[in-house]
Amino acid sequence: MKKTIIAVSLAALLCTSAQADTLLGLYIGGHMWANQAEGSFGEGSDNQAAFDFNDENQGGFFVAIEHPIPLIPNIKIASTTLDTVGGATISGSFTFEGETYSANSALDTTFDASYVDYTFYYELFDSDLLTFDFGITARDLESQITVVEQATTQSSNLSVSGIIPLLYVNTIIGLPFTGFNIFAEANFLSYDDNTVYDYQIGVSYELLDNLAIDLDLTLGYRAVKLELNDIDDLYSDLTFDGVFAGAIIHF
Repeated sequence: MKKTIIAVSLAALLCTSAQADTLLGLYIGGHMWANQAEGSFGEGSDNQAAFDFNDENQGGFFVAIEHPIPLIPNIKIASTTLDTVGGATISGSFTFEGETYSANSALDTTFDASYVDYTFYYELFDSDLLTFDFGITARDLESQITVVEQATTQSSNLSVSGIIPLLYVNTIIGLPFTGFNIFAEANFLSYDDNTVYDYQIGVSYELLDNLAIDLDLTLGYRAVKLELNDIDDLYSDLTFDGVFAGAIIHF
């Protein structure tokens, strides 16, 4: 929550800066994401429990500011929430944060995660027909995971925080004379036993396009994978995916 507040404050600062200089372009966007989660987590690669997670509706937003100075990267700040609950009857024993749960135990879990992405990128192409951006992202991850055994109320809790570096790409292809665009955006990195990606693909429609303000409506599919190997004692292989709908305003 604190990181989200910081992100909102930085976004407000960017908005103020953009309004003070007409050479700057300001983008503000958000979407509602109906996602389903699946996978496992635990204290080690060979000590994980798979849970049946509930489907959730999650929100996300971003602010980006672009400028004409070639050597200085543009900046984008995006916030994402991944909160869900789940349950499982484990087939073998499971140890989590010092607590051992015996085989055939019925467990409940609360998985609350959020992250703020700080992306620095360059526009390699920028036209009505093709936009292509490339850069790097620092993903500031924060998570709170609770496991409770239903029969005994035995419980354990893990707090996770860390910075994950990612590569960033974004492309928009315009469909002439239609008002529609096809877009794809991704943050990703894979090394050792860690694989993290966050991509979205979809279409947008230019509802407004004038000198004062542009408004695009978006519809697409988004997927997030968190295959983590000892990030602040967390081992996980989790995937969140589903459709989203949103809007982007450009000043």
